[in-house]
Amino acid sequence: MTDTATDAVLDNPVWAALTGPHRGFAETHGLAARYQPDVAPFTCVRGGDDPGVWHDLAALVGPGVTVAVTGTAAPLPTGWTVEGEVAGVQLVDVGVGAASDPEAVRLTGADVPEMLSLVARTRPGPFLPRTVELGTYLGIRRRGELVAMAGERLHPPGWTEISAVCTAPEARGQGLATRLVRAVAAGIRARGERPFLHAAASNVTAIRLYESIGFTLRRHTLFRAVRTPAFAKPEQSA
Repeated sequence: MTDTATDAVLDNPVWAALTGPHRGFAETHGLAARYQPDVAPFTCVRGGDDPGVWHDLAALVGPGVTVAVTGTAAPLPTGWTVEGEVAGVQLVDVGVGAASDPEAVRLTGADVPEMLSLVARTRPGPFLPRTVELGTYLGIRRRGELVAMAGERLHPPGWTEISAVCTAPEARGQGLATRLVRAVAAGIRARGERPFLHAAASNVTAIRLYESIGFTLRRHTLFRAVRTPAFAKPEQSA
């Protein structure tokens, strides 16, 4: 695992992104933040031990709403409920063989319908209508059809997350995912940044692939879906 000082932003990468390079996509209230809802589903708080940050998050998203909270596994205050949890891993670049790919094409807003269709078929993780705006997305087409893609999502200072790595079932076994990860990594490296990524801890096949091309485990993490209290906490009177 890595332990340099710059790694600290990866402990809460959504917060670091939304208060840094991605602040233009942020909605905030006190010490809570989230991506604009059509960009990405992630919310976060600055630390989870202070009950006040959870009040900030409830005020930001509203009562009785289920949200994806990242960056903390702290116990929830009274009134909050955990709707689901998935054990995850965070991996960082320690020697990825980054290289551009002549077959990879830059995907834009015009390609979003095809991207959403591919995501629906392959389920690589959250991808919304405006996720493409978060960074560079590359795809490979065969006979005009988009069959594989990968791109950039979270962007804490000095780092960029590689995400939405997926290949259509009929195009698997050809190394397309590896090629696209290397190509996206090349673009990140060209900016003087380092790639990182997340995966479900149960997705052993993907983790082995990422490790084989130069990523290593940095930490275990927890992806949580939580529901805000059904009624907003009343404001204290003066």
